Amino acid sequence: MHDYDLVVLGSGPSGQKAAIAAAKLGKRVGIVERRDSIGGVCINTGTVPSKTLREAVLYLTGLSQRDLYGSSYRVKDEITVSDLAARTQHVISRQTDVIRNQLARNRVVMITGTGRFADAHSIWVDGGDGSGRDTKITADKFIIAAGTRPARPDSVDFDDRTIVDSDGVINLEAVPRSMVVVGAGVIGMEYASMFAALGTKVTVVERREKMLDFCDEEIIESLKYHLRDLSVTFRFGEEVAAVERHQTAALCILKSGKKIVADTVMYSAGRQGQTDDLALEAAGLTADRRGRIEVDSNYRTSVENIYAVGDVIGFPALASTSMEQGRLAAHHACGEPTRTMGALQPIGIYTIPEISYVGATEDDLTENATPFEVGIARYRELARGQIVGDSYGMLKLLVSPEDGKLLGVHVFGTGATEIVHIGQAVMGCGGTVDYLVDAVFNYPTLSEAYKVAALDASNKIRNITRIDG
Repeated sequence: MHDYDLVVLGSGPSGQKAAIAAAKLGKRVGIVERRDSIGGVCINTGTVPSKTLREAVLYLTGLSQRDLYGSSYRVKDEITVSDLAARTQHVISRQTDVIRNQLARNRVVMITGTGRFADAHSIWVDGGDGSGRDTKITADKFIIAAGTRPARPDSVDFDDRTIVDSDGVINLEAVPRSMVVVGAGVIGMEYASMFAALGTKVTVVERREKMLDFCDEEIIESLKYHLRDLSVTFRFGEEVAAVERHQTAALCILKSGKKIVADTVMYSAGRQGQTDDLALEAAGLTADRRGRIEVDSNYRTSVENIYAVGDVIGFPALASTSMEQGRLAAHHACGEPTRTMGALQPIGIYTIPEISYVGATEDDLTENATPFEVGIARYRELARGQIVGDSYGMLKLLVSPEDGKLLGVHVFGTGATEIVHIGQAVMGCGGTVDYLVDAVFNYPTLSEAYKVAALDASNKIRNITRIDG
């Protein structure tokens, strides 16, 4: 008889949902987490703090209202780190309480400490109380939801003050006057846009020739335009050779010979699975060089009773998909029938302005020789766009001219990560552009953009059909 039916290692989004799903099936469930890390990276240093910081930046800078009140409009002239941290800490505290209550309400036992495998059916838990005593816990099934940490190149001397990673940037003592962001991926571009909005002189260094190359090219060009308007400088096709830390600043030396002086250098060089201390070998498991664990379609590892979910298994490494992975893994581990995760998973990028999309891009469709027509609605044409002061936002629909099915939805601007779900629902239900043409949307709303874009696409398809005879 084991101590638990299921033990989850990690309390991030995937771990929470896995533990609660199993508990609702009547299983004895425990979840292992360090005392100060309830909610995992997502709540403490990652998703929630960064998105809260973004909201604080937008509010305090008055950036989103400048189309209405002028380019000099600000809610607060001198914005300090404490101004930003106050909102962030409030949200982290509230979310931590919500998670504790959810776990307690579902009778999930909170096991405080750091876990490592003793064998495939047991773990040692170091309580972290300084006693040096470990507790052995046994379980029928395990789910590894250990998450990731920022990858730190060995050649870089991080000091968490002048040279920081994406987790440490939220703990800066002051808003830097200048910053170099190394890496133009999602996290790098989110922070680059936030600090640029605060007035920091930002330089983005990226070894590839463009940023966010999985997104719609037109939308990325729009983002680049707006970031340049905030004085962001881009150095594409460049690599950092060395970073020298000086008394008051850092000197960033590129392989091309360029030198950039900045108050702060932030590395966004991918993430590393937090599997080093799990003693995976004791359970018969291994991780790759990035600390990721391989799983099958049911999130089961090579060891039959051990599953892995969330960022620790790699792409897509989103809080939203991780939650669903946790639920599905728990159901499979408990012998409950499961469905596979839906193919239509929205991507949200919380830059300023934000981006979101679902489905195919124009490049995807062109590469696959799939015919499509484009329908576009611009926020400046919508009453709600004028009301909220967003003159640059847009919604793009990619439509099949053969049957009217939606092939992709791409949104840039205010509320992008919210309204993309309308397109996701239509696509998921097999709906066509005709549904959006005939639907009545609340007025004035940004959602009305769907009708405008649908009419645009339908008119283009009609014209082509008429000419083709």
